[in-house]
Amino acid sequence: MHLGVNPDTIYKWISRKGMPSHKVGKLWKFLASEIDEWVKSGHAAQDVSSATADTATQRNLAQR
Repeated sequence: MHLGVNPDTIYKWISRKGMPSHKVGKLWKFLASEIDEWVKSGHAAQDVSSATADTATQRNLAQR
């Protein structure tokens, strides 16, 4: 695999982070050049910090 991650992670990135992909029937297709550009532009990590901050905020609110 190009990115060396679990396929479940790929599905999450598609739905949560807008990873560039094309569904053809039941298969997902990717262009390596699009994926490389997506990673280099910071989109792969962009939502991670937001999601972490949201989770921390939710924990803080739950503790109150």
